[in-house]
Amino acid sequence: MRYRVVFIGLLALGLFLSQHIPYVGLTHQAQAQSNSVSRIVVEGNQRIEAETVRSYMQIRAGDSFSPDLIDESLQTLFQTGLFSDVRIFRRGSNLVVSVEENPIINRIAFEGNSALKNEALQKEIDLKPRVVFTRARVQADVDRIITLYRRSGQFNARVEPKIIRLPQNRIDLVFEITEGAKTVVQSISFIGNRKFSDGQLRSVIVTEQTTFWKFWSNADTYDPDRLNYDKELLRRHYLKNGYADFRVLSGTAELAPNGQDFFLTFSVEEGEQYKFGEISVNPGQTELDPQALMAEVTTFSGETYDASKVDKSIEKLTLEAGKRGFAFAQVRPKIERVANELVINLVYEMNEGPRVYIERIDIVGNVRTLDKVVRREIRLVEGDAYNRILVDRARRRITSLDYFEKVDILEQPGSSPDKVVLIFQVAEKSTGTLNFSAGYSTTEQVLGSVSISERNLLGRGYFTSLATSLSFKRQSVDFSFADPYFLDQNMSAGVNAFTIETDQQDESSFNSRETGGGFSFGFPISENARLRFSYGFTNRDIKRLGAAASAAIRVSAGVSNKSQVGVSYTYNTLDNPLAPTQGLRAALSADLAGVGGDVFFWRVSGKASYFHSITDGVVLNLKGSGGAMDGFNGKFSPVLDRFFKGGNSFRGFERAGIGPRDTAGATSNDAVGGQIFAIGTVETTFPLGLPEAFGVRGAVFTDIGTLFDAPGPAAAFGTVRDSSTLRVSAGVGVLWNSPFGPVRLDYAEAVQKHSLDKTQRIQFSAGASF
Repeated sequence: MRYRVVFIGLLALGLFLSQHIPYVGLTHQAQAQSNSVSRIVVEGNQRIEAETVRSYMQIRAGDSFSPDLIDESLQTLFQTGLFSDVRIFRRGSNLVVSVEENPIINRIAFEGNSALKNEALQKEIDLKPRVVFTRARVQADVDRIITLYRRSGQFNARVEPKIIRLPQNRIDLVFEITEGAKTVVQSISFIGNRKFSDGQLRSVIVTEQTTFWKFWSNADTYDPDRLNYDKELLRRHYLKNGYADFRVLSGTAELAPNGQDFFLTFSVEEGEQYKFGEISVNPGQTELDPQALMAEVTTFSGETYDASKVDKSIEKLTLEAGKRGFAFAQVRPKIERVANELVINLVYEMNEGPRVYIERIDIVGNVRTLDKVVRREIRLVEGDAYNRILVDRARRRITSLDYFEKVDILEQPGSSPDKVVLIFQVAEKSTGTLNFSAGYSTTEQVLGSVSISERNLLGRGYFTSLATSLSFKRQSVDFSFADPYFLDQNMSAGVNAFTIETDQQDESSFNSRETGGGFSFGFPISENARLRFSYGFTNRDIKRLGAAASAAIRVSAGVSNKSQVGVSYTYNTLDNPLAPTQGLRAALSADLAGVGGDVFFWRVSGKASYFHSITDGVVLNLKGSGGAMDGFNGKFSPVLDRFFKGGNSFRGFERAGIGPRDTAGATSNDAVGGQIFAIGTVETTFPLGLPEAFGVRGAVFTDIGTLFDAPGPAAAFGTVRDSSTLRVSAGVGVLWNSPFGPVRLDYAEAVQKHSLDKTQRIQFSAGASF
C-alpha cells in the first residue's frame, strides 16, 4: 500500500513537470525576443539618408535594448553637427530615431559694416554657403568678427546674427553689425624711465598716440597683440643700448569712461648701463683655433653692451664652424655680470651638438606665391645638417621679401630620431600698390606723380612698375620689370623703358627729349655689397633753343643716339633705409657710351653717405660725391650727359647754378655743364624739443665742392668761363615727417662762390603719397 501511494505521487509529479517545463522555456524565449531591437527606424530626415543616420548609431538591429548604447548614439549624432534635435525611443520592438536636421546656409551677408569690407569679414569667418548651420559655429564666427574689429581699434562693435528661413530647410545668415565709435590711443606714458625720455621711447614702439592728421593710419588704435610686440621692441632697444638688466614690469591699457579712448602705460625697470668686459671664444669639442674664431666676433671689450651684436657674433661663429666641417656646432654665450664694475664678461662656448638632419621642408599657406619663391630664400635643402642659425636667417630673409603678413616655422620629428621636418607657415598679403603724390620744390616747382607697382607678379617674385611724373620742369613716363632670381639663380635681371621731356630754358636755354630703354643684371658679392651691369639705348633730341642760347649749347643741338654700357658697385650697412642713424651707404659706377650709336664718352662717378649717432636723437651725416668724364673717338661729351650741380645737390645755389658758364651776349649766361666735380657735405640733424609725435627735426649743414672742365668744343668759345674754385655754403634746415609726406625747408648762404654762380638762399620741397 505504501509503495502504491509513492508510485502514484511520482506519476503525478511527472505529469505536472511534463505539462509545465516546456512553457517555462517558451516564456524565457519570448522575453529574450521582446528585449532585442528588431529594426532601427529613422524619422524626420530630409536631406540625410536614413542609412547615414544608422551608421552613427552605436546600437544595431538584433542587439539588446541598452540605455548606455542609446546614450552613446545620441551623443554621436549631436556631435556630427547635422542635427538641431535628436530623440531616440522604443516603439514595440523597433528603435525609433527622430531627428530634426540643421538647415543649410544658402547665403551669408553683412549689414552695417563700413570700416571693414565684406571681403575681409568673409575671410575671417569659418561658415560658408552650402555648409550646415549650427549655433555654436555662428557664435564662434561672431567672436571672430568682434576680435577683428578690436584689432582695428573698434572696441564698441556689436554683432548680432539673424536668420532668414527659406524653403527646403535652407536659410540666409545675416550678421548685423553695429560698429560704434572708433577707439584710439589717446596717450602713451612710461613709468620708471630715466635714460630715455617718453618721446624717445614712443619712437621705438609701433603703437602711436592719436593726432588729428593720422586719419589714414591704424597705428593709433589699441591692439593687444601690438602691445605685446611693443614690449618686445622696448626690450630690444634697451638691450641694444647696454641695459642688460632691463625689464618691462607691465604694460596696461585703460579704457576711458567715454568708451572711445585708451591710455597706455608701460612700467619699466631700466637698471644700469653695462660695457663689454673680457671677450673670448671657447672652441670646446670643435678644437678650432680660438684666434681665428675671434676674427668673426663683432663684440669688443670696452664698447657699450649690445645684445644684437652678441646675436650677430653667434651667427657668424656658427657659420664659420660650419665652413670648417662642424655643421652641427652650437654656440652659446656665457655671460658673467660684474655688477660693481658694470661690465659683462662674455665667453662664446662652442659645442658640436647633436647630429640632426633635415628630412623634409614644407611650405604651407602660400596660395598665390610659388613654392620656389620661398624656398630660394631658405638656403637649406633636404638632407642638410640642421642649423638653428640658418633656420632663423631663412625666416628673416622670407620676412624681408615683404610678401607675407607673418612667417612661422614649425619643427616636427622626422621618420627617425636624427631627422626633423621643417614647416614654413606663411600668410600672404597684398603686394600691389597704387601711389599718387603731389608736392612743390624750388627746383621743379609744382610736381606730381602716379605710379602702380607689383612686388610679386604672378606669385613668382617679379617686380614691375609703371610711373609717370609731371612738373613745370620735367615730365616722364617710366616702365620697369625685374626678376630678382633670374634663371632661378642668385642673380637679378631687369628691363626698363622711358621717355623724358625736360625744360632747361632758365638754366641753359634749351629743351630736351629722351626716349629709350635697356636691361641690367646684378648679383651679391657679399652680405652688404652688390655688383650690377647694365646696357641702355637712348634717342635724344635737344630742341627749342632760345634766341640767346650759347654757341656751346648749339653745337649739341639736334638728334643723337646713345648706346651705353655700365657697371656699378653698391655697399650698404645702414641700420634703417628710411631714417638711418648708423652705417654707410656707398656706390661707385662707370659708364661707357659708344658701343654703337653716335655718342662717345666715358664717365666714372661715386658717392658715399656715412651716418653716426652722436647722442640720442642727434645724428651726424658725412656725404661725399665726385665724378669725371670725357669724350673719345674724336667726339666731345654731350651736354645732356655732363654734370650739372646746384639746387638739392649743392644748397645755396640754384639748379645748375655752379660750373662752366657761357657769358656771350647780355642775356645768355647759360650753364654748359662740367666734366669733373667733387662735393662734400657735413650735416647734423637733431630734435627741436617738440613732442616726438610731431616728427619735426632741425639740421645744420655745410656743403663744399666744385664743378669745372667744360669739354673742348665748349671751351673753344672764348666766352665760356670755367673755374675750379671751391664753392662753400652753410645753412640750417627744418625737416618734418608730415602726414602729407616729407617736408624740408633749408636756408643756405653761399659763403664762397664764383662771380658768375647763381645763388638761391631758400630750398623747399614737399610731397605726399596717398
